[in-house]
Amino acid sequence: MNAVPPVCLLSVKGLRKEYITRHGAMKALDGVSFHIMAGETLALVGESGCGKSTLASALLGLVRFDAGTFAINDNAISARSKGITMPPRRDIGVVFQNPQSSLDPKMKVRSIIAEPLNTIGVRGDTATRRANELLSQVGLGDEFLNRYPHQLSGGQMQRVAIARALALEPRLLILDEPTAALDVSVQAQILKLLKALQARSNVSYLFITHDLGVVDYLAHRVAVMYLGRIVESGPVADVFANPRHPYTRALLDAVPVIDPARRRQPAPLDGEVPSPLNRPPGCAFASRCRWATSTCRTSDPELINEGGRRAYACFYPLSRGDASQLRGSPHEAA
Repeated sequence: MNAVPPVCLLSVKGLRKEYITRHGAMKALDGVSFHIMAGETLALVGESGCGKSTLASALLGLVRFDAGTFAINDNAISARSKGITMPPRRDIGVVFQNPQSSLDPKMKVRSIIAEPLNTIGVRGDTATRRANELLSQVGLGDEFLNRYPHQLSGGQMQRVAIARALALEPRLLILDEPTAALDVSVQAQILKLLKALQARSNVSYLFITHDLGVVDYLAHRVAVMYLGRIVESGPVADVFANPRHPYTRALLDAVPVIDPARRRQPAPLDGEVPSPLNRPPGCAFASRCRWATSTCRTSDPELINEGGRRAYACFYPLSRGDASQLRGSPHEAA
């Protein structure tokens, strides 16, 4: 019996977004391209200000991008699309970082979850039954239907937010730091819930985070962003074991490790991220990279595909020997 080939759910090509400020033009997204398969989790990592949230906003139609295209379920959106720029609302759901700010404090849980259903004409008892089903999916009972957000714990609020995001049965969930505002024990519960939901419904996740331990636990593939560009991507196990871009290695080196035998002096990462208002010529990471040469400071590396699974943007990618002294995968972190 032939295996069913994987289906590409989301394809993003050359996405660009520039903000005009009083100090000049700021490139938030600079030619971002990636894909997500059905039932797959792609983690998007990088320092604050690298463009992760702008990318999420562009995919959700909250900001208009300047160039590029993305397609989900064969519904293509381009920078030249006229009228509404949002993808069909049933295709993409979103869960934000802080549930306290994403849930209306004046609405009961039943109304919060039923709100997306109301937009497609599902109301009354039918909407309440569906809200109850969704609460059950995220591990909450029907006694929560008549509660307000302030009557819930942080973890319960985030479960309600996930239930709302699933109301229209989207094929893709964008999760923007969904566990960052929660206690560690509650984070674990939410991550287990997300994994179980994916196994049950085959939903895909774009998981935006700075926590590499979460990436190691939840994601199938990882894309590393730096100053508006993806500088490396590939399967999580491969990237963590053999990072090809110096920035990826620096991120991994920064993860604390419990075992003293596996600790090592992190590779130096000097300086700050260059201002997106005054990007240096050449590779944007050159000013912080110990391996940078004159070529790196004058020419911009293209994203190179390696065997169809890995991609990196570096003139002098790290070899396995360069990466052999890494301190281990993030699942060993404290």
